[in-house]
Amino acid sequence: MEKKRWYHKIPNPYVLLFMIIVVAGIMTYIVPAGEFDRAQVGTRMGVVAGTYHHVEQSPVGFFDLFKALPMGMVKAASIIFITLISGALFNLLNATGALENAVGVIVRRIGVNKSNRLIWLMTFVFGFLGATVGFENNIALVPIAVLVALAFGGDLMVGAGMAVAGIGVGFATSPINPYTVGVGAVIADLPMFSGALLRTGFCLASLALVAHHTCRYLGKIKKNPSASLVAGIGTDGLSLTHPIEEYSLCGKDKIVLTSFVLGMATILFGVFTWGWYITEISAVFIIMAVVAGLLAGMNSDEIIAKMVKGAGDIVGGALIIGVARGIQVILDAGHIGDTIVQTLAAPLADLPVTLSAILMTMVHSVINFFIPSGSGQAMATLPIMIPLSDLIGMTRQTAILAFQVGDGVMNLLVPTLGGLLAMIALARVPFDRWFRFAFPLALKILVMSWFFLALAVAINWGPA
Repeated sequence: MEKKRWYHKIPNPYVLLFMIIVVAGIMTYIVPAGEFDRAQVGTRMGVVAGTYHHVEQSPVGFFDLFKALPMGMVKAASIIFITLISGALFNLLNATGALENAVGVIVRRIGVNKSNRLIWLMTFVFGFLGATVGFENNIALVPIAVLVALAFGGDLMVGAGMAVAGIGVGFATSPINPYTVGVGAVIADLPMFSGALLRTGFCLASLALVAHHTCRYLGKIKKNPSASLVAGIGTDGLSLTHPIEEYSLCGKDKIVLTSFVLGMATILFGVFTWGWYITEISAVFIIMAVVAGLLAGMNSDEIIAKMVKGAGDIVGGALIIGVARGIQVILDAGHIGDTIVQTLAAPLADLPVTLSAILMTMVHSVINFFIPSGSGQAMATLPIMIPLSDLIGMTRQTAILAFQVGDGVMNLLVPTLGGLLAMIALARVPFDRWFRFAFPLALKILVMSWFFLALAVAINWGPA
């Protein structure tokens, strides 16, 4: 019998989250209950430093642990819905074939013999999709990158590097990610997607590291084919729907893609001009799905079927957001959240703010192993980390970036992230071999992020 590797023995993420809920419940009996005074600061209620005081202990009961699950679902309802509707929208878009055709045309025009140029272009294309479309919503596009990589003399890992790492890093560092930056802005009471300039610089630099890392790997295996991390893995059956030279964009494809671009532009305009958030974005996503389906010639039954399937495919990732929110329900019920903030603030208060920001990325990196959902982790940790940043003199914008780094970059490595496992499975790359490729890449991006965090601290990056 084949011995199970360590990452096969990890409990289901739902089990891990409920274990954390149970631990949080036990903590309400052990950790002293306490609160900070809060005062109006601009448009938000902020923690008043130095006002922490104990309150009456209010431990939660056994039944309360299970009540936290539906209560968490209710509190996270808007975020759960936008996750579901995103899956519905992009499953429908994939069904039209327009996205695949667009990628095929780009590859054909550049030429399959220009491997490094293709790696850079494909990495940024997939990075853009990750930044604007999301993570799991792009799973179906991974085989395209693999096929392109094989066409210009690369291997399965080169394709995974372009697509999986490109999508993952684009999603992780996106300045307009509604699940991390958007949720963080709401919790921190900051303007939606504020601080986009610095985040855009970090996103572009991170994607450049992905492309460089993949090009270096391709150079190594071209010089020494035995250096391939995926040697011995079959590539039979990997083929595009059409040969690359036959890809073209028909009028219908152009119309569908135009409607998608206009929809995204409408969302960005609404966010920056009218203060739109998750409810309005969800509404536009529904309109985009219906319009794209009609433009592609689908009838109402086909549109609904594609949307329901897309939502169904992502329901596991959506519901876990509510489970994670249940952790905060327990902490609030036991009045121990502020106690935890006070405890964390004590050692960080005496450290330089830059070092505190770096340590925050490490804390979120560890938590991400147990809560791989970006919005789920935001719900579980930012209500603690944001007040902590107030106490130590760090801007809330910087605290959100530290969370974005710790949550997103580690998405390349955690075996508890279903979307990652699905993507590398489509690329036919085993997790242990993927880890050997992705670990040094994630480390490079993590170190680079510390320079961006140091810059954010130096310029007192705001709004606060």
